[in-house]
Amino acid sequence: MSLYNARAVALLSLLVATACTDAPTAVRTPAFLAEPALDASSSAPSVKDIAYATKSAAQKLDVYTPTGTGPFPVVLWIHAGAWQSGDKKLPITAHQLLLLASGYAVVSVNYRLSAEAKFPAQIHDVKAAVRWVRANAALYKFDPNRVGVWGHSAGAHLAALLGTSRGVAGLTDVSLGNPTQSEAVKAVVAQATPVYLLTMDQQLAIDGCPKYGGVGFNAASSPASRLLGAALPTIQSKVVLASPRAHVNAGDSKFLLQHGTGDCTIPWQQGDFLHTRLRAVLGTSASTLDLFPGGKHDDINFRSSANVARIVTFLRSAL
Repeated sequence: MSLYNARAVALLSLLVATACTDAPTAVRTPAFLAEPALDASSSAPSVKDIAYATKSAAQKLDVYTPTGTGPFPVVLWIHAGAWQSGDKKLPITAHQLLLLASGYAVVSVNYRLSAEAKFPAQIHDVKAAVRWVRANAALYKFDPNRVGVWGHSAGAHLAALLGTSRGVAGLTDVSLGNPTQSEAVKAVVAQATPVYLLTMDQQLAIDGCPKYGGVGFNAASSPASRLLGAALPTIQSKVVLASPRAHVNAGDSKFLLQHGTGDCTIPWQQGDFLHTRLRAVLGTSASTLDLFPGGKHDDINFRSSANVARIVTFLRSAL
């Protein structure tokens, strides 16, 4: 048995043993609804459709910068869409662009979807985008030492993996460009995050939710199985490789995790599962978990200007 396979088996045993609890380790009911709304009036993109790599037409990003001289801290936005759809395009009213009013540049990233390329192509792409940000910091007035990431659902999975998998063999591809630049991020905002794909069916059942898509995530036809290339139960070592929790180690990013307890797409236990590991390995300040009581997969809890103010508060402490 190779060293990688032995490590994967050990991690799999640990993950399965602990992943399906229905009791949260911590519930932080967010108390930020009275915070002032932010203004997105300065949210015109600086540049659109910039290629950060050349292997695929999907490897493009949009840059939005606030007014001022910079250098600006940067937040990469990674879109949702079950790894099989979605786009980087942000309308002028997008809540992500509220960050501009607080002095953050926003870089919205496309990545190869599962119909074009199987995992780990997606994490290869977002890491290449981080390296591009640093390589082009002077041109776009970025602060290369203050880089964070924010994602929802499938995008949150990639954001969380970006925050924990620095240096993991197989989860980077420097041939995509800027190989001498760091792909590390200091802060991760991950909302409705898939963390360990093999346990989502069981957790949804515990929560009284129907099977995802009528068949469940473990089915070969599910978006998660299509991402990894086969039915999840048949490729368990790859499921471990794709789990942000499996790679938590010293020096990882600080996390703000947010999840609705009424989410019947990605069960809230997924966020809690990563939260407990981060705090166990890195200390209690490494992760904050906001649970929205009764919140759904993509509701106003995530998109409100008050929650963006909450995210800005976190970014100021972490970047």
